[in-house]
Amino acid sequence: MSYADKVFVEMCKDIIDNGFSTEGEKVRPKWEDGTYAYTLKRFGVVNRYDLSKEFPAITLRKTPIKSATDEMLWIWQRKSNNIKDLNSHVWDEWADQEGSIGKAYGYQMSVKHKYKEGMMDQVDRVIYDLKNTPYSRRIMTNMYVHADLSEMHLYPCAYSMTFNVTKDRDSDKLRLNAILNQRSQDVLAANNWNVVQYSVLVHMLAQVCDMVPGELVHVIADCHIYDRHIDIIKELIERPQYPAPKFSLNPDIKNFYDFTTDDIFISDYQAGPQVKNIPIAV
Repeated sequence: MSYADKVFVEMCKDIIDNGFSTEGEKVRPKWEDGTYAYTLKRFGVVNRYDLSKEFPAITLRKTPIKSATDEMLWIWQRKSNNIKDLNSHVWDEWADQEGSIGKAYGYQMSVKHKYKEGMMDQVDRVIYDLKNTPYSRRIMTNMYVHADLSEMHLYPCAYSMTFNVTKDRDSDKLRLNAILNQRSQDVLAANNWNVVQYSVLVHMLAQVCDMVPGELVHVIADCHIYDRHIDIIKELIERPQYPAPKFSLNPDIKNFYDFTTDDIFISDYQAGPQVKNIPIAV
């Protein structure tokens, strides 16, 4: 069975059984009908996935891995804040008439900063350090820039990645590990979506830096299930589970900026039926 399923089910059961309710409290999100969207929440959830063992896609329902990857590439590769550059509609609610989501996500990754080696944006700095100083403890990105929050249509949820390199004693390859920090997460709508897209990122960066993928550690400060999602989650976590799908990348790609979703190969992905018409709180 998929290890990602095990993690997901245990996390959901813990939130439902032991979570704190925000019902009746002052909350920001609302449903489309204008009523407040309350949650059951757990603080400081930490999930670990060893990407060298399997690709962490849940099988309770199928996660659209290529669509999730496209959103990651929109931020990390195209460094865009305009939904016209994105091949899905997940950000439509937050875009203005021109398609911009403000100084959020891809915008922050496009800003160049001055280093002693020259001007680089955050993505290029990560790649430079992984290739030149892989054992540095300073390889990280941050999209939660307080000076720009007032010009973001949505504060970043998954806002920071920290990379750390290790080497197994019996291997001649360096191992790329990463921590994904998330201030808030809607478990039903986004949990495995985020896990999948940042797992792909680790795989891609490992390949272009001549490393192998290691662990992805997912840290979620406010891990919550919305009130209108609880029954959906209860049904979802009782479904049959299957082995994790097989995942690989086009081995010919050596430059991060050359990757497309066509360079992702997924096979043997058996999963339960999709959950449709999930209500989204805004």
